[in-house]
Amino acid sequence: MVKRTAKRGGAVDAGARLEGVADAFEDGDFAQALLGAEALLAQEPDLPEALHYRAASLVELGRLEDAGRAYGQALRAAPDDLEILLSAADCMVCRVGDDREALEEGLTLCARGRKLAQKADDVELLYEFLLLEGMGLNQLGECERALASLDAALGHMPRSVDAQLERGIALFESCRFPHAQESFERVLKEMPDEPWAHHYLGLMAERRGDAKEAKKRFQRAQTLAPEEFPPPVALEEEAFDRAVEDAVKALPAQVKQYLDHVTLAVEDLPSDEDLLAQHPPLSPSILGVFRGTPVGERNTVMGGFDPYPASIVLYQKNLERFARTRAELLEQIGITVMHEVGHLMGLDEDDLWERGLD
Repeated sequence: MVKRTAKRGGAVDAGARLEGVADAFEDGDFAQALLGAEALLAQEPDLPEALHYRAASLVELGRLEDAGRAYGQALRAAPDDLEILLSAADCMVCRVGDDREALEEGLTLCARGRKLAQKADDVELLYEFLLLEGMGLNQLGECERALASLDAALGHMPRSVDAQLERGIALFESCRFPHAQESFERVLKEMPDEPWAHHYLGLMAERRGDAKEAKKRFQRAQTLAPEEFPPPVALEEEAFDRAVEDAVKALPAQVKQYLDHVTLAVEDLPSDEDLLAQHPPLSPSILGVFRGTPVGERNTVMGGFDPYPASIVLYQKNLERFARTRAELLEQIGITVMHEVGHLMGLDEDDLWERGLD
C-alpha cells in the first residue's frame, strides 16, 4: 500500500517536472530545459519525453554533436516515437550543416518516420516527413527524388508555402526554369515577403539577362533577410583573373603538369548548354566546370586524340555570390580551380568529397 502510493506520487512528481521542462523550452530558456531534463533522467534514465527535451535543448544551444548522441539514446528508448523521429531527422537535415553523412542519416530517419506515419494514418506528420525528405534530397542534389517527395507533401497540404518553396528550388536546380518560376510566384501569392522566393526569381531574371528585374529581386531579398543575403563580394575583371592565376600558381607541381594543354576561362554564369550536358543537369549555381575528356580516358578517344580541347571555366557571379568576404572569395577560387583540376584528372564527385573539395 505504501509502495503503491509512493509510486503514484513519483509519477505525479515526474509529470509536473516534465511540464516545467516543457514550459522552459517553450519560453526559450533552453539551458533551464536541459537542466530539468537531465534531473529527470537521473531518476528515470529511459523516460522518452525527457530524452527528447534533452536532445532538442542541446540542438537549440548549438551543441550539435551532443544532440546527435542524445537523439540516438532517445530513439533507442522509443524507436517508433514519431515526434522524436521527426525532431532527430530535422536535426540531421536542417541543423548540422554541410555534413553528407548526417544528411543521409536524416533521410533514413525520414523514410522510417514516413512509413510509420502512413501506417498510423497521421497526415500531418506524414506531410512533415515528406517535406523534410524533400529538403534533404535537394541538399544532396537528388532533385528528381526531392520533387517526388515534395509533390506528395503538397498532395497532403496543397497550400503549404514551405513545400511549394522547396519544390521551386528543386525545379530550379533541375534547370526547369519556367516551372520553377511558377512555383516561386505561387509562394509569393501566399507570402509576399518570402525572401528565398525573391532571391530565386532574381537568379532566373539574371539568367534571362533582365538586369533590372534581377536587381529588384535581389534587393528585396536582402532587405527581408540581410544575414541570409549579404551583397555579393565583387571583384573587377582584372582582379578576378589575377586571383585565378594565383590559384593555378599555388597548385602542387605534380598537378600543374595536367594543365599544359588546358584552357582556363572565366564567364559570368553557366550556359544552358553546360548545365544540360550532363544527366541529371548541373546546378545553375555551380562555381566552375571542366569541359573535355579526363586525362586517363583520352587513350580511348580516337587513338588518344581528343577532338574537344579540355578547358576549365570559373563562373564569376556564382563565386562572388557564394563568398561572404574577399578573403573567402579568394580561397574559394583556389578550391574551385583544384576541384575542376580533379575532374580533369578523372576524379568524380565522391572522390572530391572525400578529399574535402566538394
